[in-house]
Order: sequence, then structure tokens, then C-alpha cells
Amino acid sequence: MAAASAPVLALDIGGTKLAVGVVHPDGRIEGLIVEPTRKQEGPDAVLSRLFDMGHRAIAASGASVAAVGVACGGPLDAQSGILLSPLHLPGWVDIRMTDLAERAFGVPAVLENDATAAALGEYRYGAGRGTRTMLYLTVSTGVGGGAVINGALHRGAAGNGGEYGHILVRSGGRECLCGRRGCLEMYASGTSIAARAAEAVAERGEGSELAALPEIRAEHVSAAAQRGDALAREVWVETTDLLGSAITDLVNIVEPDLVVLGGGVTRSGAFLLDPVRAVVARDAMPPAAAAARVQLAALGDEVCVVGAAAVAFDALTTRFPKEPTRV
Repeated sequence: MAAASAPVLALDIGGTKLAVGVVHPDGRIEGLIVEPTRKQEGPDAVLSRLFDMGHRAIAASGASVAAVGVACGGPLDAQSGILLSPLHLPGWVDIRMTDLAERAFGVPAVLENDATAAALGEYRYGAGRGTRTMLYLTVSTGVGGGAVINGALHRGAAGNGGEYGHILVRSGGRECLCGRRGCLEMYASGTSIAARAAEAVAERGEGSELAALPEIRAEHVSAAAQRGDALAREVWVETTDLLGSAITDLVNIVEPDLVVLGGGVTRSGAFLLDPVRAVVARDAMPPAAAAARVQLAALGDEVCVVGAAAVAFDALTTRFPKEPTRV
């Protein structure tokens, strides 16, 4: 079995950026490299650059790695190590990710949904340390998440559990990419916040400061709402109300010790967190309402790198029983 002190290489494949780093068992990252994905180049070119980044990270750290952990959005088959058809990577179909990574680095590799990996990362190294049952939601370009229940990572029957962005929060509402109407992702994601604000400006936004912007982003909506812009505040209140409603449902079902919120939208800090907490405190059923805490993630933009590493460390003790060849 691999020595407990051996680090692993973590690869995070996002639609916007690639991030790699050598991660030690205490969660410390060395050799972190972040570069644009440039997904329009296709999987062969992107993976070639990703693996080159991995080799550079290993060289920068000066360490030998025992395994590779890969985090990516789904759908994917984590057990077989195959990217089936990630929604954020058009044209990536049936990519045998772990086989490619093992050939590139000469050590065992494991694949996990990025939000599921992030949940394990926050549980082990971030805001969830010391809890037994923790839910993690990433509120970013989309909305996803994962859960650790009684100390074990929950993956679901097919390994793609944690699609919290597709909880129905408004029946018959905005059309989602999944085909349903009214999913949480269509109201709480950064993409949706920006789209709803732009629609509102086009319809009735002459008095809003957002009307002067050539492109509206979620952070613009948050900032304008904090300055008292009525239109922006209307969009933001709808966002926090529906995010709080979805979290309330999860709290009632799972009764976690902690709910952790991460992702780009959470950079608004207390302006997002406080109203979400208020909805959960008001609407969750007792005793779940009293027991559950909602707080922001601790690992920031590196959460998927640390999470991919956490999955790899677990695999070293469960799936890869023999001492691996290291690079």
C-alpha cells in the first residue's frame, strides 16, 4: 500500500479553466497551475495541455506522486473512469479519462464528479471538518453538489448523485437544459442571475444602474442590489429565497450537521448567506432547523483540486492495494 505521506496529483477539468496541483495528505497544495480550458480546441488538445500542466506541477513540487485524482463535471462513469458527455465540455463523449491519465503519469488514476469531489474536500480539509453529515452545494456557472453522510461520501447508484441544481423550486418556471422547467439552477446559478437581470433590464430597466452595462454578470447584480438598485434587488431576493427553499428541502430530508455553500456566486458573502440562512431557519422542520448550520466553503477556488486529491487518497486504500510505480 502507498505510504501515508505520499502526495497525489490532482487535475480539475472545468469548462472555463484547468487547475492542477500536487496535494499532500494534510491538504496542502504545491505546484498549483491554473490555465484557461479553451474547450473549443477539443478533448485531444485540452488533455494534452492538462497532462503537460500535471508534469510541470510535479516538477515544481519536487515530489513523487502515488496516484492521480481527476475531477470533472458529469455525466460520467466514475467506476470505469469514463467521461460520458460532460455538459460543460461539448463534444467530449466517452473519454477514457483514467486510462489516459495512467498512461500519462504511470500511476493509478481515479475519476470523480467535480462537485462530489469538492464535497469530500470540504468535509476533510475545509468547513466540514469535525462533522459527520455534511451537504455541499456549489453555486457557480451551474448548481451542483455532494454529500458526506455518516462519514461516507454519497455517490448514488450510478455515481452521479448530488444534482441539487435540478431540485424543482418553481413549477412551470424557466426552462432548464435538463428539459424540466423551474429547476434551482435556473434561478440561483450565476448564469441565471445574469440572464434574469438582463431580461428585466430589457423589459423595464431604464432606472437601473445595470442598464448602462454592456454585459451583465452575477457580481454586477449583487453589487447593484447592495447599493439599493431596486431591479437588481428584486432579482437577488428571488435568488436567495429559492436557494434557501431548496436547501430547506435538503435539510428536511437529510438532517445534516452542516450545509456548505461554495462557488463563484458565494463571493457575495453575507449578502447571500444571511438571507439563505433566514429562509432555512424559518422553514425547516424542527429539530432539523435547530441542528443544521449553513456556512460558506473554506477552500475557495482550489476546492476541486483538493477534492480530487481526497478521492485519490481514498482510492489508494480501497481500490489500489498495491504499491504503485511513482513518477
